[in-house]
Amino acid sequence: MTYEQYRRELHVHCYRMLASYEQAEDAVQETFLRAWRNRDTFDGGNTRAWLYKIATNVCVDQARSARARTEVAWLTPFPDRELDEDPLVAAVARETVELAFLVALQVLPPRQRAVLLAREVLGMPAADAARLLDISVAAANSAVQRARATLREHLPSHRDDWAARQPSAAERDLLARFIDAHERCDAAAAMAIAAEDIRVTMPPNPLVFDGRGRLATLLDRGFGPDRDGDWRLVPTAANRMPAAASYLRRPGDSEFRAFKLDVLRVEGERIAEITTFGYALFDHFGLPMLLR
Repeated sequence: MTYEQYRRELHVHCYRMLASYEQAEDAVQETFLRAWRNRDTFDGGNTRAWLYKIATNVCVDQARSARARTEVAWLTPFPDRELDEDPLVAAVARETVELAFLVALQVLPPRQRAVLLAREVLGMPAADAARLLDISVAAANSAVQRARATLREHLPSHRDDWAARQPSAAERDLLARFIDAHERCDAAAAMAIAAEDIRVTMPPNPLVFDGRGRLATLLDRGFGPDRDGDWRLVPTAANRMPAAASYLRRPGDSEFRAFKLDVLRVEGERIAEITTFGYALFDHFGLPMLLR
């Protein structure tokens, strides 16, 4: 029995449950290991449904062992290029992998999270969702209702174009302006495309910078005369959102070295949120570690 054909879609499912690319990879490996160990108990029916059940319970176990937090310190991005390379997940809509949705999901108890994803994202009937976790249909329906109510309290109020499967033309234009401003170290240009209530986060760092005033402070630090060097940025996409990979050339260095990844959430004609990650996943984005 081969499980490899289901790897990418299980990876995306586990990523929604855990909000971490790496932890989701580990969960898929554990899923395949459990499936192999229990292959004699499989009734020969729907392999995909059987693997989803195992994967869901692996993720529930992992989520329960993690310390509950409001800010998801382990949040990592998911490269669009890996969503697009598998036809089974290429049609993934933004609202099911958008960073704000993932963070909100982590507020839910693991079983509520799993049932909500089964019903709302995977489109399972109530009976199948209940079977996924070996609970009653009534318990599954109750869990979904509670999960929906909690999500409404934690999701952004504006969700325009969240059903899109790729960044829009307007988002790509804002990304180009973001890149241009950063490469020229033009704080005024960067401020011009920022929303009044812009938020900047830097997982796993717990710091949160809210508002244009805090953004201005960050820009002064990164663009001012005492900055660490020169910037070069490369456009990319993560979680169906526009993103930019930043490279820094320090004084005396001849190369630009991988530094960070900024994922942008856009509302209207402004950047509403910037989530800044490290460069650990650059290879999964098809990005080099050095630019000359």
